[in-house]
Amino acid sequence: MSTPLFAPANLHALQLPNRLAVAPMTRVSASPEGHANGTMARYYERFARGGFGLVITEGIYTDAAYSQGYFRQPGLSDGEQARAWQPVVKAIQGAGGRVIAQLMHAGALSQFNRFRDHTAGPSAIRPRGTQMTAYRGEGEYPVPRAMSDADIAEAIRGFARAALLAMEVAGFDGVEIHGANGYLLDQFMTGHTNARTDRWGGALAQRVQLTVEVVRAVRQMLGASAPVGVRISQGKVNDFGHKWPEADAGAATVFGALAHSGIDYLHVTEFEAWRPAFGDAGPSLLQLARRHAPGIAIVANGSLHEPGRATAALADGADFVALGRGALSNADWPHRLMEGRALAAFDPALLSPVGDIKPVEQHLRQAQRS
Repeated sequence: MSTPLFAPANLHALQLPNRLAVAPMTRVSASPEGHANGTMARYYERFARGGFGLVITEGIYTDAAYSQGYFRQPGLSDGEQARAWQPVVKAIQGAGGRVIAQLMHAGALSQFNRFRDHTAGPSAIRPRGTQMTAYRGEGEYPVPRAMSDADIAEAIRGFARAALLAMEVAGFDGVEIHGANGYLLDQFMTGHTNARTDRWGGALAQRVQLTVEVVRAVRQMLGASAPVGVRISQGKVNDFGHKWPEADAGAATVFGALAHSGIDYLHVTEFEAWRPAFGDAGPSLLQLARRHAPGIAIVANGSLHEPGRATAALADGADFVALGRGALSNADWPHRLMEGRALAAFDPALLSPVGDIKPVEQHLRQAQRS
């Protein structure tokens, strides 16, 4: 099948066979100590065998302080955790794919942390909503402790160390900094969760600076050759309908700052990527990202599992399309599209009652290419 989705492309120095990626999805299936395992290797390998050129992992916690968000979340906080990722990375690469580690600090949205008995965030403000039962949470989020300058410096160092472990020990092909979905960097970027009056608070141009500083620390640690990206969203796991109150001007501030931070790509996610970013009309968040970050590669994510929607995202400015639910339902989505086979509908049972990896997701379907 002829479609621009199958055109080869480069992501910085990373050569990819097509424009199709697997989006990061929290699957809470690591060991209690945060070690990746065979279940995860078999799960991730399926996507590469199914034709996806790029796999972006679930969020991986970065330090032994406040970053862990979920029980059985994988980590990259030490060498042992990094070595546990090696078989996963080799399985994906051996099946023809490339893999990027998404580095995540949960901040005030942490539902479990084996290193601390309390949470921390930009300000001592209870997060909206309730904890996610699909990730073994229950009840309200606790009120976080406001992070000190030392805490913030530790978080920045954690991202940088984890990036180095990802590349030099685990063997990943690149790293993605998680600045979306309500986690720590997004908490600093959001006005109602960041009431600080120091250099990390105030107007949006100041609130985005923690993400910029994390990018700079990661880039300094890795050098110029490794692909580095940032994931950005408006909505949050605990505040699904949130929109940036600064609207178009806010998009210009965020995307402009990140475009000059040293990243190679932006990963822009909305529930439906083609919808207007603000109100009933106007450009989508993807289109705004392309407008305000013209020299940066863009990965689009958000209900793009229908092939026409995915192709249209490329026309709207995306360089790559990342699929979440579509990939869960069809680990061989690229092969199915290429061969004209039907796509399976998403089965919510895959993420309930807990969002861990189910046995059916560890085996290649007979119809998939070996």
